[in-house]
Amino acid sequence: MSTMMQPQIILLKEGTDTSQGKAQLVSNINAIMAVADVVRTTLGPRGMDKLIHDDKGNTTISNDGATIMKLLDIVHPAAKILVDIAKSQDSEVGDGTTTVVLLAGEFLKEAKPFIEDGVHPQNLIRSYRTASYLAIEKIKELAVSIEGKSLEEKRSLLAKCAATTLSSKLIGGEKEFFASMVVDSVLAIGNDDRLNMIGIKKVPGGTMRDSFLVNGVAFKKTFSYAGFEQQPKKFENPKILLLNIELELKSEKENAEIRLSDPLQVEPKLLSRLAIGDLGTQYFADRDIFCAGRVAEEDLQRVAAATGGTVQTSVNNVIDEVLGSCEIFEEKQVGNERFNIFSGCPSGQTATIVLRGGADQFIEEAERSLHDAIMIVRRAMKNSTVVAGGGAIDMEISRYLRQHARTIAGKSQLFINSYAKALEVIPRQLCDNAGFDATDVLNKLRQKHALASGEGALYGVDINTGGIADSYANFVWEPAVVKINAINAATEAACLILSVDETVKNPKSESAQGEAAASAMGRGRGGGALRGRGRGMRRR
Repeated sequence: MSTMMQPQIILLKEGTDTSQGKAQLVSNINAIMAVADVVRTTLGPRGMDKLIHDDKGNTTISNDGATIMKLLDIVHPAAKILVDIAKSQDSEVGDGTTTVVLLAGEFLKEAKPFIEDGVHPQNLIRSYRTASYLAIEKIKELAVSIEGKSLEEKRSLLAKCAATTLSSKLIGGEKEFFASMVVDSVLAIGNDDRLNMIGIKKVPGGTMRDSFLVNGVAFKKTFSYAGFEQQPKKFENPKILLLNIELELKSEKENAEIRLSDPLQVEPKLLSRLAIGDLGTQYFADRDIFCAGRVAEEDLQRVAAATGGTVQTSVNNVIDEVLGSCEIFEEKQVGNERFNIFSGCPSGQTATIVLRGGADQFIEEAERSLHDAIMIVRRAMKNSTVVAGGGAIDMEISRYLRQHARTIAGKSQLFINSYAKALEVIPRQLCDNAGFDATDVLNKLRQKHALASGEGALYGVDINTGGIADSYANFVWEPAVVKINAINAATEAACLILSVDETVKNPKSESAQGEAAASAMGRGRGGGALRGRGRGMRRR
């Protein structure tokens, strides 16, 4: 009796909201599925775009999974995990961001009935991890290496990987044109891991076909000083001096002076990250020297990498070793902008893509699309194995896991089977987005992949006819690392959500933060004046 009369132990602050158990888990799964449904229609070559309008009035049109997830501003704590896996997929391999969100959503959708029936989440997690390991091993087994090919063959294979990525983007209509541009730019930087060595400059106007690649550096004409137009606009084999000092005349102690013993011996160019000023610009113009001040840090570093020059913080003792060079420098009109273009650079190691197009939003999306393609080509060069796209690899792994499930006794058979079924979401969504009968196409794919000879392993959805086709033969390829990373990240996210059985939220601390912010805003808007009137100040 005494034990029954013991007072209740209060562990958390009054007003704390706790949700736990099966209902909480199902609620989290529903939130994840709702987010996956937002990006579902963007998958594949016939995927639709999303127009996102934020509170600042900025408009973004995109079908890139990571971009959409970033801009959605999701507040549900469990659903935020999808944003993280989309970001990690984007930073690790560059493409497959929609795929990873869809897979995570589908894994949880398949797990939901089991949770509702009282299955312990840890049993599901164990089976999902096993299935993920088996799937990745199977991908490695099915992957085809493109190593050991000649440069021309390799270039062609990489262009096909880039074209597969671009086919689902806004610029998919010109995928061959841009794919070769992407491959050339990635090959130009060689083994350099710095992605900023490939510059993408956007110039509104013209058509997509007016876009071009510079095997070197191009950037918009910088801030203009008096005397700028009198400078020469084209040089052959110039010497290039890169500075990180201000040449603008301000006071005696800050002034820098460059002495040239014989400016006619070379055709010099001078780039500075800081201001040069009217006096300096006129001085250089009188001596047939081109100069540009306020050059962006990123552009200056790319010029240094391309021309072999070194950025100087002093103009004393400028020796030949620190000067860069290139075959041709010219100032060229592109649309309404003037561009400084360095081509034929000795070090290579950098390239610039100048993008043209109508609306600003279109060019922004084209830049995001090219970023994905560049990442894919870089990954394919480093991990030179590819798998068949178009849902082919997903169907083959699904078939393999279903077969494996039959060899397992116990509940785990059901869980691995549900994981296998979830993988079919990719080909099914490709069909749905293209307006085809998904049930019909998936039945054909299942039948083809079930052939004992194994010849159907490369068959995926044919977007052009609404049937099925050999994806590998049709050059619908993607690097194996994209699929491996997607399955890994999606499985991790699903297991993480399944392992959460309680959410604790303290609304008091949230309201306290809100009140503190409100009072701070009141002070910032002249709250002190209002308090002053209370101290007997006369109202005027």
